[in-house]
Amino acid sequence: MNSTPAHSVDPRLLAALSAQNASTRLQAALAAGTHPRPALLGALIDRCAVEPDFFVRDMLTWALTRLPSELTVPRLCAELESEGAQARGQALHTLSKIGDRAVWPLITPALLRDPDDDVARSAWRAAVVLVPEAEREALATELATQFGRGDRDVRRSLSRALVTLGAVITTVLHRAGGSADPHVRAHAQATEQLLRDPDAAFGLDIDAAKRVAALDGAPC
Repeated sequence: MNSTPAHSVDPRLLAALSAQNASTRLQAALAAGTHPRPALLGALIDRCAVEPDFFVRDMLTWALTRLPSELTVPRLCAELESEGAQARGQALHTLSKIGDRAVWPLITPALLRDPDDDVARSAWRAAVVLVPEAEREALATELATQFGRGDRDVRRSLSRALVTLGAVITTVLHRAGGSADPHVRAHAQATEQLLRDPDAAFGLDIDAAKRVAALDGAPC
């Protein structure tokens, strides 16, 4: 039987959360989620902002989802205004896992267009999970402003987020497909392919988009 009171935190666990060894930190995060205590909330959120290991961050998120949402959600929402990109990104990721739709108004255009690609990707994923039905088309329009952004992984993340919204993205795909920017055109075409076949490989044919632009008389 665990005799540690729910309102207290074992200092050894706190130390393990910031240990040099990633495996030790992973085990500490696992323990925090296995035996959730509200007193750990601050330490878990603070660690999310600086943890360098992906798997440890994911375990920290899981540990946070094990705590009462009425405690975690306000703290995570406050992190959305952090100056630290990782703090914002992890808060968005965790909020998407909790799934509290009351958070939706805080998923602002500024977050969806965040200059840090990882934060923006987390915002896109959170947005399509939390968006109310009536806002789905407006969200698709906002996400479409990011067509052509970043490297292949970033573009694939945006496309998969858009496809989650379903048929409401058809109009924005048609509009982006007529863009003068071949990168936007190619990205829209790749997204359309995913919409038709979610299991299809994500393919960006920039050269083909440039040829279409040239035939249409659009500048490349």
